[in-house]
Amino acid sequence: MKIEHVALWVNDLEAIKEFYQTYFLASANQCYHNPKTGFSSYFLTFATGARLELCHKENLPKVQAERLGYGHLALSVGGKDAVDELTQRLVAAGYPLHSGPRTTGDGYYESLMSDPEGNLIELTTD
Repeated sequence: MKIEHVALWVNDLEAIKEFYQTYFLASANQCYHNPKTGFSSYFLTFATGARLELCHKENLPKVQAERLGYGHLALSVGGKDAVDELTQRLVAAGYPLHSGPRTTGDGYYESLMSDPEGNLIELTTD
Protein backbone atom coordinates (compact mmCIF):
# COMPACT_ATOMS: atom_id res chain seq x y z
CA MET A 1 0.00 0.00 0.00
CA LYS A 2 1.08 3.59 -0.61
CA ILE A 3 -0.46 7.00 -0.18
CA GLU A 4 -1.65 7.94 -3.68
CA HIS A 5 -1.94 11.68 -3.02
CA VAL A 6 -2.73 14.28 -0.39
CA ALA A 7 -5.35 16.99 -1.01
CA LEU A 8 -5.14 20.56 0.20
CA TRP A 9 -8.01 23.09 0.11
CA VAL A 10 -6.84 26.53 -1.05
CA ASN A 11 -8.37 29.94 -1.75
CA ASP A 12 -6.16 30.99 -4.67
CA LEU A 13 -5.65 27.90 -6.80
CA GLU A 14 -3.37 29.56 -9.36
CA ALA A 15 -1.10 31.26 -6.78
CA ILE A 16 -0.60 28.08 -4.77
CA LYS A 17 0.07 26.06 -7.94
CA GLU A 18 2.70 28.63 -8.96
CA PHE A 19 4.30 28.48 -5.48
CA TYR A 20 4.78 24.68 -5.60
CA GLN A 21 5.96 24.81 -9.22
CA THR A 22 8.47 27.59 -8.49
CA TYR A 23 9.95 26.40 -5.21
CA PHE A 24 9.45 22.62 -5.36
CA LEU A 25 9.60 21.99 -9.14
CA ALA A 26 6.17 20.34 -9.19
CA SER A 27 4.44 19.85 -12.51
CA ALA A 28 0.70 20.41 -12.82
CA ASN A 29 -1.96 18.76 -14.92
CA GLN A 30 -4.74 20.71 -16.64
CA CYS A 31 -7.13 22.35 -14.23
CA TYR A 32 -10.24 20.28 -13.58
CA HIS A 33 -13.43 22.30 -13.06
CA ASN A 34 -16.93 21.05 -12.29
CA PRO A 35 -19.33 23.92 -13.07
CA LYS A 36 -22.22 22.22 -11.23
CA THR A 37 -20.42 22.05 -7.88
CA GLY A 38 -17.95 24.93 -8.34
CA PHE A 39 -15.08 22.56 -7.51
CA SER A 40 -11.70 23.04 -9.24
CA SER A 41 -8.40 21.25 -8.75
CA TYR A 42 -4.89 20.62 -10.00
CA PHE A 43 -2.78 17.56 -9.38
CA LEU A 44 0.85 18.49 -8.79
CA THR A 45 3.46 15.80 -9.34
CA PHE A 46 6.90 15.99 -7.75
CA ALA A 47 10.09 14.41 -9.12
CA THR A 48 9.72 11.40 -6.80
CA GLY A 49 6.21 10.68 -8.12
CA ALA A 50 4.47 11.99 -4.99
CA ARG A 51 1.32 13.96 -5.78
CA LEU A 52 -0.48 16.85 -4.14
CA GLU A 53 -4.01 17.78 -5.17
CA LEU A 54 -4.82 21.46 -4.81
CA CYS A 55 -8.59 21.89 -4.39
CA HIS A 56 -10.75 24.99 -4.51
CA LYS A 57 -14.39 25.73 -3.91
CA GLU A 58 -15.87 29.16 -3.16
CA ASN A 59 -16.73 30.19 0.39
CA LEU A 60 -15.02 27.42 2.34
CA PRO A 61 -14.29 28.43 5.95
CA LYS A 62 -10.69 29.16 6.97
CA VAL A 63 -9.33 26.84 9.67
CA GLN A 64 -6.63 27.58 12.22
CA ALA A 65 -3.18 26.04 11.75
CA GLU A 66 -3.20 24.08 15.00
CA ARG A 67 -6.22 21.81 15.07
CA LEU A 68 -7.01 18.14 14.77
CA GLY A 69 -6.32 16.81 11.29
CA TYR A 70 -3.75 18.12 8.82
CA GLY A 71 -0.60 19.31 10.59
CA HIS A 72 1.95 20.03 7.90
CA LEU A 73 3.31 18.81 4.59
CA ALA A 74 6.91 17.55 4.91
CA LEU A 75 8.96 17.89 1.73
CA SER A 76 12.40 16.34 1.53
CA VAL A 77 14.58 18.71 -0.48
CA GLY A 78 18.00 17.04 -0.20
CA GLY A 79 20.76 17.61 2.35
CA LYS A 80 21.24 20.29 4.99
CA ASP A 81 22.58 22.76 2.41
CA ALA A 82 19.41 22.33 0.32
CA VAL A 83 17.20 22.93 3.38
CA ASP A 84 19.23 26.04 4.27
CA GLU A 85 19.19 27.37 0.69
CA LEU A 86 15.47 26.89 0.10
CA THR A 87 14.66 28.30 3.53
CA GLN A 88 16.67 31.43 2.69
CA ARG A 89 14.98 31.73 -0.73
CA LEU A 90 11.52 31.48 0.79
CA VAL A 91 12.29 33.96 3.59
CA ALA A 92 13.75 36.41 1.04
CA ALA A 93 10.53 36.07 -0.98
CA GLY A 94 8.52 37.00 2.12
CA TYR A 95 7.23 33.63 3.30
CA PRO A 96 7.09 33.17 7.09
CA LEU A 97 9.73 31.07 8.84
CA HIS A 98 8.31 29.49 12.00
CA SER A 99 11.38 27.54 13.13
CA GLY A 100 14.79 26.36 12.02
CA PRO A 101 16.69 25.36 10.18
CA ARG A 102 17.64 23.10 13.05
CA THR A 103 18.17 19.51 14.09
CA THR A 104 15.19 18.33 16.11
CA GLY A 105 15.26 16.09 19.15
CA ASP A 106 14.32 13.11 16.97
CA GLY A 107 17.21 13.79 14.56
CA TYR A 108 15.49 15.56 11.65
CA TYR A 109 17.16 18.56 10.08
CA GLU A 110 14.32 20.84 9.14
CA SER A 111 12.77 24.25 8.89
CA LEU A 112 9.09 25.04 9.19
CA MET A 113 7.62 27.54 6.73
CA SER A 114 4.19 28.68 5.54
CA ASP A 115 2.95 28.66 1.96
CA PRO A 116 1.12 31.76 0.65
CA GLU A 117 -2.10 30.73 2.43
CA GLY A 118 -0.52 29.80 5.76
CA ASN A 119 -0.40 26.03 5.28
CA LEU A 120 2.64 24.64 7.12
CA ILE A 121 5.48 23.12 5.10
CA GLU A 122 8.35 21.29 6.75
CA LEU A 123 11.53 21.37 4.64
CA THR A 124 13.67 18.39 5.56
CA THR A 125 16.65 16.36 4.39
CA ASP A 126 16.41 13.05 2.51
